[in-house]
Amino acid sequence: MKLTMIAVASTVFALSLSVHAEDMPGMKMDGMAGMEMKQDTKQAQVANAEGTIKGIDTTKHTVTISHGAVPAVQWPPMTMAFSVTEKQLAGLIVGDRVSFSFRLEGGKAAIVSIKK
Repeated sequence: MKLTMIAVASTVFALSLSVHAEDMPGMKMDGMAGMEMKQDTKQAQVANAEGTIKGIDTTKHTVTISHGAVPAVQWPPMTMAFSVTEKQLAGLIVGDRVSFSFRLEGGKAAIVSIKK
């Protein structure tokens, strides 16, 4: 009986996680199993990557980028949204290939610099 309850609870928990992942526009959670977000609590780590802009949301101040692996933070290739300033977005459009640097801040990624 206990094993059945544990199995049911585990299934409900797993399903609730998948629902939340679907609620995050621009996020594809494929290939993220075992991924760690390494971050020094004293100074946020800056990492570099390259990718293609898939979406720009000027209301939420985010840019969604499909990027390759980022060894500095042990990330596999994925598509995700990054915080960005209006100034950093100047001249960028969906479809642009970009090189960018980002900083992990409290579990979120914020663009430090971005260029075509």
